[in-house]
Amino acid sequence: MTRNANPLAGLDALSRAGLGARFEALFKRPPPKGMSSPLLRRIISYRIQENLAGGPDRALKQRLTRLAEDQRKGRASEFRPTLQIKPGTRLLRDWQGQTHSVTVTEGGFQYRSKTYKNLSIIAREITGTRWSGPAFFGLKDRKRTSNNEALLLA
Repeated sequence: MTRNANPLAGLDALSRAGLGARFEALFKRPPPKGMSSPLLRRIISYRIQENLAGGPDRALKQRLTRLAEDQRKGRASEFRPTLQIKPGTRLLRDWQGQTHSVTVTEGGFQYRSKTYKNLSIIAREITGTRWSGPAFFGLKDRKRTSNNEALLLA
């Protein structure tokens, strides 16, 4: 295969046997019996793209493993989507009588004219102790005290 070749090219033209061979090459096992050709094409396409892009990150794999374990053991599980904050959003946090403002940027978070990769570093800078940044800024469920409220301004 050449460098510029589309790795998905030709999947539509493969026979059921060809799809089965491609599936086996990607997954190191034969495809499930009775799986339709259109579904095989989708699964093969996904795996090829996953291999090229690196697949899901470790946190997602762990989350999915926990959900599957809960399901297998018959436990109720709660799936909370990852919070995504739009760039330009300001997070305000009152801490010991002083208001701290953080602006969400494309590449992280801006606090006092400096950009940080995550909120936990900023929370540690403000408090001098290890904090979960999302919890400190009120983005996670937690008990709040009346004199240490966090505010989200979109």
